[in-house]
Amino acid sequence: MKDLYPSRIGQETKIVERKDPVIHSDSSQSNGPLNKKELDFYEENGYLLFEKMFSDEEVEIMKRELDGTMEANESREADDVIKEPGSNEIRSVFETHKDGSFFEALSKNERLVKIAEQLLGDQVYINQSRINFKPGFKGKEFYWHSDFETWHVEDGMPNMRAVSCSIVLTDNYEYNGPLMLIPGSHKWFVSCPGETPDANYKSSLQKQELGVPDNESMKWLVDQAGGRIDRATGPAGSVLFFECNTMHGSAGNISPYPRSNVFFVYNSITNKLQEPFSGKEPRPEFLANRENVQPITPVSGDITKQKTE
Repeated sequence: MKDLYPSRIGQETKIVERKDPVIHSDSSQSNGPLNKKELDFYEENGYLLFEKMFSDEEVEIMKRELDGTMEANESREADDVIKEPGSNEIRSVFETHKDGSFFEALSKNERLVKIAEQLLGDQVYINQSRINFKPGFKGKEFYWHSDFETWHVEDGMPNMRAVSCSIVLTDNYEYNGPLMLIPGSHKWFVSCPGETPDANYKSSLQKQELGVPDNESMKWLVDQAGGRIDRATGPAGSVLFFECNTMHGSAGNISPYPRSNVFFVYNSITNKLQEPFSGKEPRPEFLANRENVQPITPVSGDITKQKTE
């Protein structure tokens, strides 16, 4: 397959226009829950934030499940449990959509899936899922990056036809390391320098050093956005959808208040992973789903009553 977005093939950084549409379906309101104003905002800015998509009762269940996931993994040593550099604090827990219970049911929730289907113009599946924990006083930063750059180079995602869905599990304030996004950055692909080593994920999940833009590229992207850097703040139960190529990151959390989010990456069923464009071995299944990939059948209703099939 032709590599539309070559990256990590030399020592130069290049910025090129994206070759894929941003919204892959007809922009009429009848094709999904999003109206034209919301679709236009997503196409221009590369993200959409919905405050309190989930009710207070649903949020309470989310918080209990979050605490249970923390307790179940705090002493577990496994590749899919990522610890903060230099400590035993959990940074991320991957593949939560295969837990056979709450988070699996949540990933199929109609409110999330229908939006993803409308944006991508196709049935969808979960390409990756994770919970990101950023504890108070200790949570480290996630440096600026485009998810697509890694998914393309290291996982073989052919096209920009995926969307990340971030559900706020604890209140996200401006001061506890919320996700930051550069509006409009999804319209450009930053081809990064360097060469991907074998099993790069073992270090990059703690601190990403390859596939990140240089300072000049970052300044250019922010300048294109008119100097804007948006912050995804909101109460627990809010939901952020952001395009797979949107440049984003977050600062460290030196406040007393933890910041936790669950991520579901919805990918078009016709955009399934191929061989990695780096020429390396594919990353493990917990990072990039390839096995038994099937379109999601959305499940409607309140998550307090929802069960996995």
